[in-house]
Order: sequence, then C-alpha cells, then structure tokens
Amino acid sequence: MSHLVDVDLGNPIRTTAIQSLDPLNADRACFDLRRQNADGDVPALTAALRRLVPTTAAVDAYSLEMCVAAMRDLGMFLGSIKRHGPEPLDLVPEVQPVLLELGRRTDMVPRDTVHHYCTWNPVGGRQRMYTGDVQEAYLQESVRMVFPHLRDGLELAANLSEMDLSDPKFAVVTDELTRHVETTVAAIDMVVSNVSPEFFARVLRPYFEDITVDGRVLLGPAAAQVPLWLIDQAIWASDRSEPEYEEFLRDSVPYSLRRWRDLFDRWTQVPSVVSRLVDAFGDDPEEAERRDPALRESGEALARLLRVIVVFRGRHLGIARKAYDADLRLYPVGSGGASVDLLRQIINLTRVTSEATRATARRRAGQAAGHTAGHHGHGHGHGHGHAHGHGHAHGAGHGTERRPA
Repeated sequence: MSHLVDVDLGNPIRTTAIQSLDPLNADRACFDLRRQNADGDVPALTAALRRLVPTTAAVDAYSLEMCVAAMRDLGMFLGSIKRHGPEPLDLVPEVQPVLLELGRRTDMVPRDTVHHYCTWNPVGGRQRMYTGDVQEAYLQESVRMVFPHLRDGLELAANLSEMDLSDPKFAVVTDELTRHVETTVAAIDMVVSNVSPEFFARVLRPYFEDITVDGRVLLGPAAAQVPLWLIDQAIWASDRSEPEYEEFLRDSVPYSLRRWRDLFDRWTQVPSVVSRLVDAFGDDPEEAERRDPALRESGEALARLLRVIVVFRGRHLGIARKAYDADLRLYPVGSGGASVDLLRQIINLTRVTSEATRATARRRAGQAAGHTAGHHGHGHGHGHGHAHGHGHAHGAGHGTERRPA
C-alpha cells in the first residue's frame, strides 16, 4: 500500500488515460444514473452504488489513474443520492473506507471534485452526467477547456513570483500568463450563451451539495475548485486581500492537486507580485524607472493581466447574481461556499489592485505631464488600501472543510 507523492495528476497524458478508464465497470450504471435521477429513484441509485463499491484489496491493485477514475464514478452516485435527500454514506456505509483509501492514494480529499466531474470525465457516449442535458455538457466542457491553461499558468505564476521585476523577461512571461487566463473569459462566455441560470440553479446545483465522510463535511464539485484564485494568490492576494476572501481561499485549497497546495503554501509566505511592484517604484517612481527601465513594462503587463481577471470576475458575478437570485435560488451560496457578496468583493479587490498597478506603472508619465503644466503636489499614492499584514499560516492539509452557510 504505497503512498504516491508528487505525482502530476494534471498532466495531459495522464488526464487522457484517466478519461479512458472504467475500473468499476460503471459505464452502464453511470448512463442509467441519468434516468434514476430524473425519476428521483433513491433505492435504484443506492443499489447501483452498492454494486460498484470495490473492496479495499481491489483498490490496492489499482494504478494511480484507476484510483482517480474510480473516485470519479463513485462520486456521481454520492452527489446523486445527496441531491434527493439522504446522506449517501448512511445508506452505503461500506463505501467510506474505499473513499478514504482512494483519497490517500491520490493525495486528494476523499470524495470527487470538479476535476473528477469535468477534467477526468470521458467525452462522448461514456460521459458521466447527472442529467444528460446538453447544458450540463457545456458546463463540464467549460472547465475542461480551461484546466490545461490554468495548469500551465500556475507554473508561469510560480516563475513570476521569483522573478525580478526589472528583468525584461518579466513582461514577456506575464503576457504569456495573460493569454492562458484569457481562456477563462472564453469559457464563461460559452456558459453564458449555453447554460441558463434557471437550469443551473434549479436542476444542476442540487447535485453539488456537501457530504460527510469520516465525520468531515466535504464540499461537492464547484467552480471555486478551478484554481484561478491560486493565480490571484501569487499576483496580488497573498498580502492585499480581506479576511473573508482569505477564508474562502483556505476552504478551497484542500480540493486542489498536491502541486497547487504546495504553491499556495509558498505564495502565502511571500509578498505578492503587485506589492513587489509597488515597492520597486517606491516614493520616487521617476528615479526608479530611470534606474530600472523595464519596471514600467512589467507594470503595464501586470495591468493587462489584471484587466483580464477583472473581466472574468465581472462575468462570473453576473452569472452568480442571476443563479442565486432570491426568487430563483434553492441555495444561498455557491457549491464552493462563495456567496454573491463575496464574489462582488473579489471583483472589487481585483479591480482595486488593477487600478493600483496601472496607476503605479503610469505614475512616471503623470508626474512628467504635471510638471510640464506647472502643477505641483500630485500625491497619486500606490493603492495600499488592501495591503494588510495577516500573518498567514494556512497549511495545505485536508482539515479545512466547512459547511456552507
């Protein structure tokens, strides 16, 4: 029973392999699950889950990829049973040791996540879906299309976190990261065009409820588990955030891949890229730019990145506002625990950070124009309003689950 550590589950070759696997022989059961959900047939769902549960001895012989695929398919039944009312492990307690072992083997939480439901899900006739509705397929595809870009983007963010802002390559790497983040905007545009707020709020959202495993409340698959927030952490949020957003980040971390949890841990302990930029310009940006001409290019590249993030946040907020409208919603918060108010706070924080970055990068030009016009006392400031010393010690373990409000 080896413990597999530091294995990259996000690598595209491994992702394709996981999609192809069916270790529980669950293809037919997962297809029938759509009809059972439509009928609200909890006894049939329970019986199907019971038939699928492997022995722990069988799990011992699984490859890492088989463990991920097994968690994916068991998770479809966990979410389906909970959607109709019962706590799934109360009905099928024998699944608990299997979930714990699959979580241990994959170094993830002992239930399915958005990555199981979307990224590691087969496409075509074998696609696992709660409803079979084409709108559900579009939602799954939106995550599938951004996953490889965010995975690559996180490695670029790791480089930026350690790169000198006066390095001419800084702007080049930042622009490459921006191109990856732009896929989130394309993905959310696809969701807006093809998934109605009514379908998400009333039909699909109930399948993403939390379940209890071994006394721990674990959130269901959620967009919050897609790691754009981790790019936030590197670029601005590690030291320019608010306590409520920090709590949201801590709650999201356990549902990440091991590499991402390690990056979060690292970035929590160091200044954000935005704060380093502000410090680099200091109190005399004209002199700073004369000393390091690449600083302005670095700042402008950061502003371009943050503008893309702001566009995504704004569109996500628009969807969330509709899906959780008081007259429509069945749930007051998203399946990842983020309320509409929190989403609004996130976009405001990011916009403020974007403005601070843009203002810092342009301050040299503004001062020059001001002096030419004969004005004095510009006092532009650096936008430090969100820079708090929080003394983070978040960790990356699996013990930070919470029950959504």
